[in-house]
Amino acid sequence: MGSYILSRLAALVPVLFGLSLIVFLIMALIPGDPATAILGPYATPENVARLRQDLGLDHSLPVRYATWLGNVLAGDLGRSSSLNRPVLDEVTERFAATLVLAGAALVLASVLGLLAGVLSAVRQFGLADKLVTLAVLVGISMPTFWLGLLLILVFAVRWRLLPVSGMVSIYGGGDLPDLLWHLALPAATLAIVAAGVIARLTRSAMLEVLRQDFVRTARAKGLTERRVVFGHALRAAMVTVIPVIGIQAGFVLGGAVYIETVFQWPGIGRMLVNAIATRDVLLVQGGVLVVAASYVLFNLLADILQRLLDPRIAP
Repeated sequence: MGSYILSRLAALVPVLFGLSLIVFLIMALIPGDPATAILGPYATPENVARLRQDLGLDHSLPVRYATWLGNVLAGDLGRSSSLNRPVLDEVTERFAATLVLAGAALVLASVLGLLAGVLSAVRQFGLADKLVTLAVLVGISMPTFWLGLLLILVFAVRWRLLPVSGMVSIYGGGDLPDLLWHLALPAATLAIVAAGVIARLTRSAMLEVLRQDFVRTARAKGLTERRVVFGHALRAAMVTVIPVIGIQAGFVLGGAVYIETVFQWPGIGRMLVNAIATRDVLLVQGGVLVVAASYVLFNLLADILQRLLDPRIAP
């Protein structure tokens, strides 16, 4: 297992390098001058030239990338021009809020998806299977941002059960119940689509496992159906399902960019939207790089869990 983890970590080096290059080039090739956008239309040419020099925009692309990458490797993501604070501090603070949202959504999606997939497989072609399939198709077909607005309209505006926006109450609150109260709508919005994907893959994996000989042997020994399904069949199916959950972790992180805007959640997605609007290049590069690297690390964790469940998987 140690050699497998080391080989996977070594494989991440070119991936992370490619991510940094893509992030840098996307921001560098956006039309317009970041210095002019930051200073506004009434900035003097002298101020624009000075800011371009401070940001390193007067150098060629290879030099700018090498300088930025060297600073990133040293733990310095630069300084935000719009917030006047280190990018690393801002990204770390915002990313913590995003992890709370994405983690809650992923846990909810995994639980709902696994239970729905198992129920659909055990009751194949029955009423439960048809209802789960219908719910999954409807959930997958809905755009996430539209689903968020729909949930706000129903649960916050019409029924007044849950808050519309924010992470904690403005007046008072701030404890765990208050956080969970504000977390319910955005986490459910992110979880519904991911749960549908997990449910479909769980159903397919369970149907394949339930036909295998060891399941028939477990039933022949007199084990209860619940133990056969959850103790034997689901464990074998998880080898196939875990990579899907890892991919959905990346989907949840990516979906947080616009869900945080819809629900005014103070995470990294909302930060990126504001940074793009103000052409804060270093803040955008730092935020996107952290999100992309987190996606890669989530998939690495999923691969390690898959290997723990099935050591036969080749490195």
